[in-house]
Amino acid sequence: MDEYVHLVYNLTRRFPREELYGVTSQLRRSAMSVVLNYIEGYARLRKKVHKNFLEISYGSLKESKYLLNFSMKENFFLESDYLTAMKLADDIGAMLWGIIKNIEA
Repeated sequence: MDEYVHLVYNLTRRFPREELYGVTSQLRRSAMSVVLNYIEGYARLRKKVHKNFLEISYGSLKESKYLLNFSMKENFFLESDYLTAMKLADDIGAMLWGIIKNIEA
């Protein structure tokens, strides 16, 4: 997850200046939310609360994936960068989904 957040930050450094408070900010926030909610979930002792934080993390991942797709279509970065980010995001998504499904509610 750490690699994903750093990749997003590196990609967004190249975004147009007028997107600083738009897509740049939103994409960084959603990518950071993936890892922060994952960490916070593990700090919780109750399974339902833990699962909830993991679901929030998964939702933020989906949000960041949309924003990456949008940004690629707006030519903010290359398709090769997009494919690298999507591979990482898909791996994280599979891991999160596996954990979520294995937690008894």
